[in-house]
Amino acid sequence: MSAPTAQNAANATNTGDAGNTDSARASLEALRTEIAKAVVGQDPAVTGLVVALLCRGHVLLEGVPGVAKTLLVRALAASLELDTKRVQFTPDLMPSDITGSLVYDARTAEFSFQPGPVFTHLLLADEINRTPPKTQSALLEAMEERQVTVDGTPRSLPDPFLVAATQNPVEYEGTYPLPEAQLDRFLLKLTVPLPSRDDEVNVLTRHAQGFNPRDLQAAGIRPVAGPADLEAARAAVADTTVTPEIAGYVVDICRATRESPSLALGVSPRGATALLSTARAWAWLTGRDYVTPDDVKALALPTLRHRVQLRPEAEMEGVTADSVITAILAHVPVPR
Repeated sequence: MSAPTAQNAANATNTGDAGNTDSARASLEALRTEIAKAVVGQDPAVTGLVVALLCRGHVLLEGVPGVAKTLLVRALAASLELDTKRVQFTPDLMPSDITGSLVYDARTAEFSFQPGPVFTHLLLADEINRTPPKTQSALLEAMEERQVTVDGTPRSLPDPFLVAATQNPVEYEGTYPLPEAQLDRFLLKLTVPLPSRDDEVNVLTRHAQGFNPRDLQAAGIRPVAGPADLEAARAAVADTTVTPEIAGYVVDICRATRESPSLALGVSPRGATALLSTARAWAWLTGRDYVTPDDVKALALPTLRHRVQLRPEAEMEGVTADSVITAILAHVPVPR
């Protein structure tokens, strides 16, 4: 029998890579099924969280109280073989309560670092707009640099690391709006709407049958994906083809926001990079190794809505960030 050629070895490697990619995609798609055991009718938000994991980004979940924002993140954590921690943001929360601090040990007569809850894979920042800007800013370095600096010493965070923050858009008493610099660090802003009538009936039926949102294990949620799946998926997303025409389309959309008469602030180049990343992740999730204009359109609203700022007169007329971006998508020429 002749020795295997270099071409045969390369083919075998490519076949193995394809198998790993397909397995990773199947595992991440299974997340939807697991999360649906606890959360009804929030598929776009679930998809957004998966996209954020693939892009190493962070997510801001916005919705009125009682629409399962916290439950959604807890269900995601239960479906992944990842460490997770939860912080309830309050007005008296200190930056060290998130990052950790140096603690004096009387036995050794030395200071030792006690890690805060930010040292985890999935951090649930519940009601992030209820804490003052000083504490909110403690997350900035962690979100952008994947590290925290305590007493002049930088300490790396685990990989993967995702911040899923929730906020209430209708209650303003005792809240602190997120600064633009921090908003820009969130890859996606996902709105969690009220459920449809059928979905709400489904929710009540589950509760009548004994569903307990505080006991996800009893609901049957099990880990279906882990770090190896994420690593394989991220590698595949990085190989997803982006043509110059698609890159130009993303740039044209973002530049149009800077020229819109309804906006005081348009999308920055960081926002354009984010849109390209999320479109690639969505293309891969749907089974393609190339990005289309429809992928860009599908992720434009959640990726850009928090990166623009309305003019006061436009806001008074009832214009929203979503309506402006939707109009821009309708007018920017689509590459063929």
